[in-house]
Order: sequence, then structure tokens, then C-alpha cells
Amino acid sequence: MELQWIIVKTGDTLPRIASAYRMTNALLCALNPEATAQPYLLAGQMLRVMPGTGRRYAVPPGETVQETAERFALSEEQLRESNPEISKVKDWGGCCINIPQAGGKTIVNIEGEYGYRELIRDIQRLEARYSCVKSGEIGTSVMGKTLPYVRIGHGPRHIHVNASVHANEWLTTPVLMRFIEEYAEAYSLDSLWHSYDPQRWMQETTLWAVPMVNPDGVELVQEGVVNHHKYASELLAWNGGRPHFTHWKANIRGVDLNDQFPAHWDEEVARRSVFSPGPRDYAGTAPLTEPEAQALAQWTQEHAFAAVVSLHSQGQEIYWNYRDLEPRESAPLSRKLAKASGYKAIKLGGSDAGYKDWFIQAFGKPGFTVEVGLGVNPLPVEQFDDICVEVGMLLAELLSHGEREAGASG
Repeated sequence: MELQWIIVKTGDTLPRIASAYRMTNALLCALNPEATAQPYLLAGQMLRVMPGTGRRYAVPPGETVQETAERFALSEEQLRESNPEISKVKDWGGCCINIPQAGGKTIVNIEGEYGYRELIRDIQRLEARYSCVKSGEIGTSVMGKTLPYVRIGHGPRHIHVNASVHANEWLTTPVLMRFIEEYAEAYSLDSLWHSYDPQRWMQETTLWAVPMVNPDGVELVQEGVVNHHKYASELLAWNGGRPHFTHWKANIRGVDLNDQFPAHWDEEVARRSVFSPGPRDYAGTAPLTEPEAQALAQWTQEHAFAAVVSLHSQGQEIYWNYRDLEPRESAPLSRKLAKASGYKAIKLGGSDAGYKDWFIQAFGKPGFTVEVGLGVNPLPVEQFDDICVEVGMLLAELLSHGEREAGASG
């Protein structure tokens, strides 16, 4: 493969470019050491790329195309589509072929990073493919991005799940979206999702997801304040002059959205002792000053949710209580969710003003903060598949909880 030059566009990042050109991050960085030294890419700068072909495989004599496909957990159709120059040849023995990624037909994938544009694109694709998936919006962010919701199911029991409340916890968004895709696919095929029945979920529950509560913050973490960012000077000042924002949790005004809810907000402010905008822990000047928190609170008030889940990272823990205001079912339900996911149910103290805190206080229904994965935020994308399984099993158990309770009482 020959070395090529490309021009960086707004929104490009090194992981996204590496993914697009089927290169490793290490190779892209080695070819562009000056770009690697920058905190973020600048629109208009030029990068060296060496497009790759991904995995290659030398087909041994006598191995059929179907056997090759099965070896790599692919369909024969997928394999032939990835090798158009020999797609109609019957015997591939002795050929060197391209091996696409397994699950290449799934809509929700991480192509380097997963941000707001990827989310909007995937919602549109899911709606186009699956009639059971519907979307809308709950409001807008500080910078005017719509805050989309995704709905699946039409049952009387309503469940809500949100993700990416904290900016550098953006991996929670594709995790939630992947579960919705797998649910929709299993339902459309009239098949089980693992041992669970999506047909019953559809009839008995309605799942409302807000996959990215903090899109401005996610964009900041991934793309920085280069390319004429509207709040560049303020953000750099709030960040102590540091040009990197990978540690940023707050929204674009430096307010931590999970400290914004009217549940003993004053005590949380006193505990945090952070009184000005910054990367984390600043609760604002009052509860619900930020449009993202306002939208989520108002939207929650408009729905009679039986339970809510807020996905965060990291720790593999489930927080289920709030000042002894949670209903009696919360503790045993948290243990069921822990067993399904492999996470640990934790009774947490000394924390206020979070979304699940406010929900428990205001509605007296089960609310859960789920800390997915292990490590440092943003979590490495290599954890994506494992976290999808863990969170998927947790949500499946939650969606099935109502039907089991009904069955037990009947």
C-alpha cells in the first residue's frame, strides 16, 4: 500500500481516521508524530495515511468458502461481499482474501470513537430497519444539539435508561444503543435474546432510552476546543489551561449534570466544595440550571416510569438506594440485576443531587446508577463487547422483572 495524504475535517480524530482507513492507531501515530504531539487535530492540517485491508487470510487448498466463513464467524455472503474481485469464483483455495469484522452487518459499531454524529446516524438507521424502533427528542443542549430519545415496546410498564450524563463516559452510549439494536433484531426475527423473550418485553413494557444526555461534553472530550470552538477561551480557563479534555465530565458550561437535581442539592454543594465551573463536581448556581438536566427532569415528570437506570462508568457496581427513600423492592431487584450482570450491588451513602437520587425521592420508585466497566475514563473501546453483554443482561433482567412479578402474584 502506498502512502497517501488526507486533509483533516472538523470532527476528525486520530481513532476515527485510523478506523476509516483500516489502520492501527499505532501506525497512524507513527506516520504523523507531529499530530500525535497535538492535543487534538486541526481542521485543514494534512496527515499521512497508509490504507490497510484489515485482516488477511490465505485460504488453504480444499477449504470451501463456507468453511472459511464459519472459521471467522461470518456468513458466506459477508465474505463474498468483502472480496468482490473473486466473489463469483467457486474455489478460493490458494487465494489471499480480506476478512471483514464479525458482526459487520450490525448498525451500532465503534469506528474509532462514538460521538453525537454517530448516535444520530445510528438512530436513523435503526428506525429505517426496524419498525418497532421510534425516536424523538426531549430538549436541546447548551450548544443547540437535540437530545434524542429512542423508544421500543408498547407495554403498560415504562422503563427509562439514560447514558453519557458525564462527558468522558461516552462508551455508555453505544452500549445502550447496541442493546436496543439486539432487542429490535431478536423481536423482528421472533427469536430469543439469550434466554429472554423480546416478544413479552414488547407487549408488557415500553423502554425509553436517552442515549446521550451530554452531547456537548462528549464532543469536547473527543475533539477539544480547536477549530473555532464557541467556548474555547472559557473552557481552557476552567480547565486550568490544559489543552486536553479527556478527563472532562461536566457539560459545556462546566456544570456536572449529575449534581444538578433537586435532591438535597445544597448538601451536595457543601460536600463537593467546588464553587466555579470546571471539569467535574460543580453543581451550578442552583438545581436544574442547565438545559440538559432541565429537559431530563421535565421529560421524566411527563412519564410514569416504573424504574430508571442511569449508565455511568466505571467500577462494575450498581447503586440502588437513596436516604432510605427507595421502595422495598429496590434491594432485592438490585441483587437480581447484579446476578445477571456480574456487577456488585452497593448501598451508597454520602451522595446527593444525582438523577437516580431525585427520581427515588420524587417518585418513590426503583432507581439505579450503574457503573459499567473497569479502568480510567474514557474506558478503552476494547471493553465494549464485554460491557455490552453485562449491561444487556442487566437491562434484560429489568425488562423481565415486571412479568415475573405478575406471574408470581398470579
